[in-house]
Amino acid sequence: MFERFTQDARDVVRGAVAHGRRSGSQCVDPEHLLLALLDREASRASFALAALGLTERRESVRQALDAARRRAGLTRAEADALAGLGIDLSAIVSRVEEAHGVGALSGDRADKGRWSGRRSFSRGAKDVLERALRAAVARRDRHVGDEHILLALTTLPGVPAETLADHGVTHASVTRVLYGEGGEARAAG
Repeated sequence: MFERFTQDARDVVRGAVAHGRRSGSQCVDPEHLLLALLDREASRASFALAALGLTERRESVRQALDAARRRAGLTRAEADALAGLGIDLSAIVSRVEEAHGVGALSGDRADKGRWSGRRSFSRGAKDVLERALRAAVARRDRHVGDEHILLALTTLPGVPAETLADHGVTHASVTRVLYGEGGEARAAG
């Protein structure tokens, strides 16, 4: 599949692997793909993110992703659903971190051994890349660019889509910036 990726899209994938390595994660997650997109400059996705005002709020996005990792990757909607059942997620996180150290639910514990092997892609990251391919095919683009990865991140449920939407970056807004008005019909993936 990667032979159809542009250099920008390949750089995003490599950047996601690097983010996974730095975080100590044993696999690349969708959050790592989003972080790698935020690192990009002079690409179609970076243009869209800048046009939507996200480049000035990179740190806010990183903090939101960190907060989600601390709650074991659950979205705020999932945490709210648990709260509706009488489960206080912040109390659980506090108790687990008290017993096992800060970041225990996210796999970010400082005392754990480093993963030295090749990082695989989580099911969520694979879904993002497959959705990016479908977005490119739907637009009749010959190659998958980093913009297609961004579009895929906005459509798949989870922390990256929630974080992007909280910062005003939705599938519709990205499509509008990349393809202009009326681009929504062909960009659906």
